[in-house]
Amino acid sequence: MKKFYIVGLVVILMAAVGMIAYGTYLNESGENQITKRMEERTIPLQGEKAKFRNLSPVFVLDTINLNSEEMADAVALIDGRIENAFVKKNSNVRRGEVLFSLINEDIPIKIQQAESSIAKAEAQLLQARNSFQRYERLKEKNATSLEKYDEAKLNFEAAEANLRETQAIKEQLLVQNARQEVIAPIDGEVLILYKQIGAYVTAGTPLALVGNFKRLTFSLPGEDAGARRLRIGERFELNFRNSKVFKKAYGTDYGAGNLGNEQIFPVYLKEIMPDLSQVAAVRKFVFEVDNSVGILEQQAYSDVELIKITPDYVLTVPLSALSDNRQYVFVETAENTLEQRKVSAGADDGKYVEIFTGLSEGEIVITSSTKGLEENTKVTVTLTEGETNGGK
Repeated sequence: MKKFYIVGLVVILMAAVGMIAYGTYLNESGENQITKRMEERTIPLQGEKAKFRNLSPVFVLDTINLNSEEMADAVALIDGRIENAFVKKNSNVRRGEVLFSLINEDIPIKIQQAESSIAKAEAQLLQARNSFQRYERLKEKNATSLEKYDEAKLNFEAAEANLRETQAIKEQLLVQNARQEVIAPIDGEVLILYKQIGAYVTAGTPLALVGNFKRLTFSLPGEDAGARRLRIGERFELNFRNSKVFKKAYGTDYGAGNLGNEQIFPVYLKEIMPDLSQVAAVRKFVFEVDNSVGILEQQAYSDVELIKITPDYVLTVPLSALSDNRQYVFVETAENTLEQRKVSAGADDGKYVEIFTGLSEGEIVITSSTKGLEENTKVTVTLTEGETNGGK
């Protein structure tokens, strides 16, 4: 009886071991099959070839600061009280035009005193000249001493110097008298009137700000690779995407022919600093804006587009191919797997973007969503041009 019990127990144990071994086999076999299937699985994706295209870059700028290179104060050059103002705010003026007249009551009095001093000096000079000429004649006849002759000569020269001095004082006073007129320092528009008629001002006090906003400038930083695509004098267009109202800080007048919110402003590249002949990783681009329509002023503007008019023939890929701050793309390899590639991207036109480094012409980049993709994943890529990349 005991023998049968032991045999039964052994059979049961062997059956259990067999079941465990069979389960392990099934499990390993299933995992191998899953792994094999995963390895053989391919993911369908959309892609496009990197190729050379004509690209007219569009630079979307959050903010630009427009500046005028022609702004200057009309300054009082003497102390005085403002007697007349010949311009109003927004008046257009020419350089040298009289804007204000001042009155300094001391100057006319000093001019009269100088004229009196000149008359006296002229009389003294005449007397000294006559005396000197008389002693010259006496000296020729040896009828006077050398000491008296020299004294007469010195008196004559001193009288001449005194007259010149009094005349110089009058000339200085006449200059000050002329400075009672405050003139425009440049051509432009009167932007601000600092003082009004009746105000007393001292020399050096600004009375008005004159500015010319027909030409405005702004600057942008950029990498050297992008700078090599640009040339001084190259043309662009500037438009303000969401500016419904162009607010004026100085209240300048609008020019004829402006299109208001629809206005597109001609721009040209004025300067690249440092010059392209010098080695530099980063450069500054200075642009000049044609504001002859009078819409813009010296101030900051937001949400702006700068469009390059002449296209560049450059290597491009769709914007949708870029990920991680425009630093990476997924590329299809010759084995139909994915490779993540770091690239250096430049300007774009809203659809395509220039690629400086990291890709070659003809390579296929993934344009469908790259979220969750990993390197070495097998893929089947359909080109957006409608042609299937048949396994190369």
